[in-house]
Amino acid sequence: MNATTPTNPWGIPDHLRQFEPSQAAALARLRRVQPAAYARTRNALDGAVTGLSPYFTHGMLSLADAARSINVQSTALGRAPLGFDDKLVFEFGWREFFHHVWQHAANQGDAILRDMHSSPPWPGKYADTVPDDIRQGRTGVPAIDSTVRTLYATGYLHNHTRMWLASYMVHVRKVHWRAGADWLYGHLLDGDLPSNHLSWQWVAGTLSGKPYLFNADNVLKFAPATARKAWASPHTVLDTSYEDLEDRAQSKAGAGPERGAHAGVEEPALAGTNDAASHESFVLLRQAIQAPFAIETIANKHLELVHPWALSPRRAESHDNLFRLGIIHLPAHAHWPWSARRWQFVLQAMADVTDAVWIGDLGSLDLSGCARATTQATQFPGYREALGRVATLSPAPRLLPKLPTPCRSFSKFYQQVQRDVDAFADLL
Repeated sequence: MNATTPTNPWGIPDHLRQFEPSQAAALARLRRVQPAAYARTRNALDGAVTGLSPYFTHGMLSLADAARSINVQSTALGRAPLGFDDKLVFEFGWREFFHHVWQHAANQGDAILRDMHSSPPWPGKYADTVPDDIRQGRTGVPAIDSTVRTLYATGYLHNHTRMWLASYMVHVRKVHWRAGADWLYGHLLDGDLPSNHLSWQWVAGTLSGKPYLFNADNVLKFAPATARKAWASPHTVLDTSYEDLEDRAQSKAGAGPERGAHAGVEEPALAGTNDAASHESFVLLRQAIQAPFAIETIANKHLELVHPWALSPRRAESHDNLFRLGIIHLPAHAHWPWSARRWQFVLQAMADVTDAVWIGDLGSLDLSGCARATTQATQFPGYREALGRVATLSPAPRLLPKLPTPCRSFSKFYQQVQRDVDAFADLL
């Protein structure tokens, strides 16, 4: 990405601030993964987290390929191979669990977008919009304002800051989890619909039944040592006991911003297809990236449709009759807009692995002249239906075996996987 490195008053590691949209960049990150260091430090904001999630989300790297590569590296260094007990595999498992829930919920009209198993703990009415002071990073709670500013500057958040933001919004400010999840999704480079929305439900208590809470002491425990002032939140609504936070989550009306909150920052526009300002920024991006495409170029070709969640590199066995066409199905993005940063990431990555990029309503694209059309299946709303009408679908790559029946909790899902497989190495 041709972007200026953002300022970094938050102590965020360099590799979590800039994300080059290429498989080469993904593989370079993969070579730096240290499972033991990840296990020890992953909860810290400046810990040895991988930063691989944008590449997983957009199909530039699969979980299985990542696990194989890490195992090869571990063997070469004389270290033990990955196993089900490794924290890194555990996190890979969470990602596949969320997709497992999504796949089964898709048969119920995308049920992950509604309360899954429980109601939120507070009996009152949650707000259906995100307050301006949160959007502008001026709540007066440093842990929250630094999270929002980091999000806008990098397009990425550590998992702890995602949970802090969601917990503050839902349990302190009484914003409905769906409003917060939709808003955050559009700004994240790695915005993965099931991982994002089901994580918000887990925090809200509608997935597990127990809300996630945190306080100022928890923030200090995991804040970067070089930037504690940017995160420390004494004398704020978070500077209290867990008992008080539990009571607030279940019975108290929503709080407002802190008194004397500082000036805010401008929220980056989210570009869909409807409002003029967002559409203009989107047009500028696609003009800079889009390769020329004429329908006659696919005549009698094997057409492989490459959508934003399947940006894998060209296969070594590719042949002259194969044409890879990148697809941006605009109607889907009217409902799920992205930041300019994410559009640039996706469009550049797509242009690098396709012969051309097509942008529009997939229903208006005539593919009758090609020999056949194939694509990787996706559950993403809009793309799921449109691609299924025009192409033969192949399953998305997986790390863990597909379970035929839905599991309501991660622990049951992970236990079932381990019962079905003798050892993690058998999956690789």
